[in-house]
Amino acid sequence: MAKAAFRIEHDSLGALKVPAEALWGAQTQRAVENFPVSGLAMPRAFIRALGLIKATAAQVNAGLGRLDAARAEAIAVAALEVAAGRHDAQFPIDVFQTGSGTSTNMNANEVIAHLAARRLRQKVHPNDHVNYGQSSNDVIPTAIHVASALLVHDRLKPALKQLAGTIERRARQLKGVTKTGRTHLMDAMPVRFDQELSGWATQIRHGLERLDAVQPRLLQLALGGTAVGTGINADPRFGKRFARALAARTGLRFVAADNYFEALSAQDAAVELSGQLKTIACSLMKIANDLRWMNSGPLAGLGEIELPTLQPGSSIMPGKVNPVIPEATCMVCAQVIGNDATITVAAQAGNFQLNVMLPVIALNLLQSIELEASVATLLAERAIAGFRVRRAHIGEALAKNPILITALNARIGYEKGAAIAKQAYKEGRPILDVAAEATGLPRAELARLLDPEKLTHGGVEA
Repeated sequence: MAKAAFRIEHDSLGALKVPAEALWGAQTQRAVENFPVSGLAMPRAFIRALGLIKATAAQVNAGLGRLDAARAEAIAVAALEVAAGRHDAQFPIDVFQTGSGTSTNMNANEVIAHLAARRLRQKVHPNDHVNYGQSSNDVIPTAIHVASALLVHDRLKPALKQLAGTIERRARQLKGVTKTGRTHLMDAMPVRFDQELSGWATQIRHGLERLDAVQPRLLQLALGGTAVGTGINADPRFGKRFARALAARTGLRFVAADNYFEALSAQDAAVELSGQLKTIACSLMKIANDLRWMNSGPLAGLGEIELPTLQPGSSIMPGKVNPVIPEATCMVCAQVIGNDATITVAAQAGNFQLNVMLPVIALNLLQSIELEASVATLLAERAIAGFRVRRAHIGEALAKNPILITALNARIGYEKGAAIAKQAYKEGRPILDVAAEATGLPRAELARLLDPEKLTHGGVEA
């Protein structure tokens, strides 16, 4: 006899057919049928956080005498399997669902209850046992914070540190290599490569400081507030014990929220973190665009550097090579900036005791973290680590840079300098030659005063 394709499950609304092999129950199935919106499931990092929350909650409730030890252990084992990604296919609910994320919380409760019951060989209820002392209204905000904090710690900060370190290493290698500086994309006074790259590295280091700055709010957890922030149906000791236990499990300094009413009704910490991610995106885009300009040409552009050749650049133009990693970086940055706009709008949906756009906040926030982590690594390894400086080309352009005449302002005045710069540009001649003719100053003295490398140290020569 063929195996049945469906089984019958029940919830408070009645009976419902569920796929026979599914680990979920009726509430998950209703959500699958109710929200065929995007095909986007909740992110892996979010499911990991849910598993960690459910495992830790079960163990804390057992320690408080609110859940029997056998059930708590079975729930914890099942929940850690969920956290490890062993059952991701059992989380099919669309991101665009009920705004509290109740469907996804119940999805986790049902899957974990099914696995725990199979292990224990006795009934484990998704609400009464797995969800004991909890509500979707505090679980989902907690999962947003936990998932984000773990991703920032495990992926984004290491990637940004690698990027900053790579930039700093290249700066040391290129110390003393002088190039034409540019303001308004126009030739300006010279700078050294190590000076230019130091600006990039500082942007990334500041980004890391910004991520650290948000931690005191991000590490506060809503769990313990239950339905509306009052902690109804939870042991009054639960929230603080849960935070301590999760901190011990993860190594991050999670604490119970200062105020559960704020933690449930607002997503200000998510907005704050997203704002820092947006700032980092601006930094990454600045660096990527600088690389694109420096690499441009190689004949008709700036041609200051050659980025590593990674793939053919055109389906029709043989030999063309494009700056693909900086381009991918810029697209990631555009996505992160767009995600920030979504998070900002969604965070305004805190009506009285609950925000009702939690899943879309989770989706966009976690995506931004993961995208930045991935592209920061690529930018370090496949663009900055291996670019080659075209020193001869840079030196030729620098010698003809009429803006070097700025160094003589104190000797000949602005007006005289402007006339010399215009003549040098018009005739396409080195500024040293034109200045020697126009000022009557000894050529050796002019060569010293107009030395591009010395001009990168600032100051006025006596």
